[in-house]
Amino acid sequence: MGKSPLWRRRRVRITAVVIALVLLAPVAAGTALRLEDTGTPDARARTRGHDAVWLGHAWVDGRRTDADVAALAGRIRGTGIRDLYVHAGPLDGDGSLDPAKSPQAAWAVRALRTAIPGVRVQAWLGQQVGRAKGDLDLDDASTRTRVVTSARQVLDKGFDGVHFDFEPVPDGDRGLLALLDATAAMAHRRARVVSIASHHVEPVAGLTSAGNAIVGHNKWWTPGYLRQVARRVDQIAIMSYDTALPLRSLYGGYVRRQTDLALRNVPSATGLLMGLPAYHTDDWGHHASAETVGAAVRGVRLALGGNPRQDFGVALYVDFAATDADWSAYRRDWVTP
Repeated sequence: MGKSPLWRRRRVRITAVVIALVLLAPVAAGTALRLEDTGTPDARARTRGHDAVWLGHAWVDGRRTDADVAALAGRIRGTGIRDLYVHAGPLDGDGSLDPAKSPQAAWAVRALRTAIPGVRVQAWLGQQVGRAKGDLDLDDASTRTRVVTSARQVLDKGFDGVHFDFEPVPDGDRGLLALLDATAAMAHRRARVVSIASHHVEPVAGLTSAGNAIVGHNKWWTPGYLRQVARRVDQIAIMSYDTALPLRSLYGGYVRRQTDLALRNVPSATGLLMGLPAYHTDDWGHHASAETVGAAVRGVRLALGGNPRQDFGVALYVDFAATDADWSAYRRDWVTP
């Protein structure tokens, strides 16, 4: 969101190299990840009614209709989906939000709540983070103030919360923590929630530093920084996709590892979701044949086991790319396994 095609291509190429050299080579070309993907999921590892789905910008700019609302309600009925992250941005580089980008936001909130009782509709806001022109500079106090104002702006339209997606955020970044503190203080006064889409968790100690040295920014957050971020929000969704892994077994093992680390490090008071790749782009950073909803759910279930944590779920990315097969895999493997 908000990223140039050139930046995306550069990121996924370098990410593929980092993973291949730093992660796969030390574990004998994926042997460890294959082992992570073995076993039989526990029957108790299934939806707890705290799942989510990311929804595209068409829901707030006038392209969606009542018929689309009814269709989505039919998709969701009988599942564990509780949260809808509706794209209401992107933010401008200075942190402000042009209201003209989402003229139908209030309609979308009302229509979705009416058609899907009990659902929470959160405004998904984000931007590319950095120091280049047009990027969001989270170290700048005035920029953070404008982001909080933008969050207040979407809450005034009736959203139940604000869902941030900022990429790439360096591990240990203090600007993000300050922004989350300020946003949570504002939102909680209004009895609304704050959630965030999170970077991957460092799967091997030292990988974050190595990745930063090679790429110039982090793909992973250390467990310690993940805990700091998670303590400041009501809900965190790990973006457990775009791994560059070429096989389902490797990807399933990676998601199992990510889920295990997230369960250990996200405080129990914070809702935890693991992202499911319901999109089908093929490039260096994402192999659609390997990164599937089914493979991700299997990894999640293997890690979850009999863990009784209730405020746990999965989140499908993204509605406009998800196929019937993606929705069927979510229902079959997670809702009624």
